[in-house]
Amino acid sequence: MTINDKAVNLISPAKGVSNIGLSAYEWWNEGLHGVAGSPGVQFQTPNGSDFSYATSFPLPILMGASFDDALIHSVATVIGKEARAFANAQKAGFDYWTPNINGFLDPRWGRGLETPGEDIFHIQSYVKQLVPALQGVDNKNDPKQIIATCKHYAVYDVETNRYGQNYDVTQQDLGEYYLPAFKTCIRDALATSIMCSYNAVNGVPSCASEYLLQMVLRDTWGFTAPDNYVVSDCDAVTNIWDSHHFTTDGESAAAVALNAGTDLNCNGAYQNLTESVANNMTTESAMDQALTRLYHALFSVGYFDGASSWDGLSWTDVSTPDAQALAYEAAVEGITLLKNDGLLPLSTKTFSSVALIGPWANATAQLQGNYYGVAPYLISPLEAFQSSFDKVQYVEGTSISGTDNTGFPDAIAAAQSSDAIIYLGGIDTTVEAEGMDRTSIEWPGNQLDLISQLGGLGKPLVVVQFGGGQVDDTVILQNSSINSIIWAGYPGQNGGNAVCDVLTGKKAAAGRLPVTQYPAEYTKETNIFDPTIHSNTTFPGRTYRWYTGEPVLPFGYGLHYTNFTLSWETQPQSTYSIQTLVDDAKNGAEYLDIAPFVNVSVTVKNAGGPANTASDYVGLLFLSSPNAGPEPRPNKTLVSYARAHDIPVDGSQVLSLPVNLGSLARADANGDLTIYPGDYVLSLDTDAGLSAKFQLTGDSAIVDTIPRQAAQYNYTVPVYPQA
Repeated sequence: MTINDKAVNLISPAKGVSNIGLSAYEWWNEGLHGVAGSPGVQFQTPNGSDFSYATSFPLPILMGASFDDALIHSVATVIGKEARAFANAQKAGFDYWTPNINGFLDPRWGRGLETPGEDIFHIQSYVKQLVPALQGVDNKNDPKQIIATCKHYAVYDVETNRYGQNYDVTQQDLGEYYLPAFKTCIRDALATSIMCSYNAVNGVPSCASEYLLQMVLRDTWGFTAPDNYVVSDCDAVTNIWDSHHFTTDGESAAAVALNAGTDLNCNGAYQNLTESVANNMTTESAMDQALTRLYHALFSVGYFDGASSWDGLSWTDVSTPDAQALAYEAAVEGITLLKNDGLLPLSTKTFSSVALIGPWANATAQLQGNYYGVAPYLISPLEAFQSSFDKVQYVEGTSISGTDNTGFPDAIAAAQSSDAIIYLGGIDTTVEAEGMDRTSIEWPGNQLDLISQLGGLGKPLVVVQFGGGQVDDTVILQNSSINSIIWAGYPGQNGGNAVCDVLTGKKAAAGRLPVTQYPAEYTKETNIFDPTIHSNTTFPGRTYRWYTGEPVLPFGYGLHYTNFTLSWETQPQSTYSIQTLVDDAKNGAEYLDIAPFVNVSVTVKNAGGPANTASDYVGLLFLSSPNAGPEPRPNKTLVSYARAHDIPVDGSQVLSLPVNLGSLARADANGDLTIYPGDYVLSLDTDAGLSAKFQLTGDSAIVDTIPRQAAQYNYTVPVYPQA
């Protein structure tokens, strides 16, 4: 290969080298919640022909609300299998740029719908289930089904000015919030690839950061297997100079990215490497190292010589009946009940006619959110309700946003002539999307106006709220004319049936909010560009752990159609020695932060209620302390969760809730996870329906570290860190 041959194969799409028989390859394939439209994925036509569609699951934000690790593993298993089937048929590549594991930190973020929520422990658990199931293996040696790529590394959670924004982040916040999910992705879940983000961290663009790509990723987390590689987000290498102004031109930008450890460049900036080498900014051996990693990765999935474990997957393995049933179940499990005065579940006998009103009432493509592919079918709420009720009147009434109220009279007329009103609205990807943050977290005013008028009719009224980001529900929660609210996210290909079945009681609502629902004024109290996590005298803090205000609805909130009683089956002992815990862990665990601490268990009994229905129950276990470690201390921290399924009335199930050592720890000023002595409380659920106290004694102990940033790095070109 000539140096030019090497340069054009370090970009996506890779050009190949015809005279040595190396084919071109498109690295950009997407699979966030199913095989998705992207440069490498080619859906065939017409719909119904082979490889014309793939299973379209709910967006991760709704699946995250299920708090069901087994469900996530099952969904990822299907996605990985279907993705490999497309690759085997040469309808897609073998690597997929998924999952998105940035925390949904600011409620305005346009891409929060792509993540499972705001809590990092929850995201770590999600990653631990998702990545091995996508790749089909849980080790570094066996042939992989596909290559998973965790993104966006690191400190990426704002779309506004995303190509040129710098975030100055403390070591403490890096160690406690921004890095742990990526550590789990690489160290524990063994993802093959990672994507560096557009933004800069502490003055250095992520794709040019030796600290992030070498000291943390490779030296600390062991991202050193022959097939481990870093890919840039698209045009992020070009952004090093044209947006961040970290270097002065494309040749120097390509050099600093390659030297830092970015192996693959999405789009063409690495074509500049021929000039970079000629000008001694980087070396041909650095290019060889990157190419070697990339081709090792393609060998690991059998691109060149096949992989017998996976080569048999074909069109018959795509959108199977089991996959379709799983897509429905994933939507049902995430749907969350936010308010109910007893109206739900709706009886189809009592209410023979319903009015379906709102901009989501006849949604089809909206159900898929973003990063979606062609679905085998899209069941709208309207279609589902028409199959369940004798008479359904549909009027859109209004759009997602805007000032047009010309549809109000028809909506009011339909509502007046119906037994019950179901309003389906909220937000969608016209409001929250890649490249577009929200400026407000209020309900769109036009929708609130219509909902208010519908409430004034005195009819039973249910509001179904869609979208990934939450909107401030205060007005709706306080309006006694509105009987019930459910949140349904982006529920995927069978979303209409999932929503209808939860509203009518065929399925019981049991999801939990994976984010905090903040009051609207939160956006005035926080700067979207401020990456600070902890609260202080002028800043209210981020996420339920640090927010000092009163949420509209807290993280983990979710009602049920039935009542549950809870009792401890096993509790923690009263006192533990920190030194003994650490010594015991050293004898049996590869990493102290994931060593077991205690396994508590809870008996969950369905005590019945007005609906008298079987139901799932999600147990959320939180840890808090009034005195352990330095102030400020978090309000509480999620340390374990589990989901019980289909508990019948008067029946019970035991939930096992394991807690690891890392969950006892907080990041110190250096970013090191530290267990502090003090008094602790484990509490179950958002209302602390059960609690158990224990003490940790002795000296504090570090269970995981992150490297310190060097005072300076030796660049081969002049660089200009952002202030």
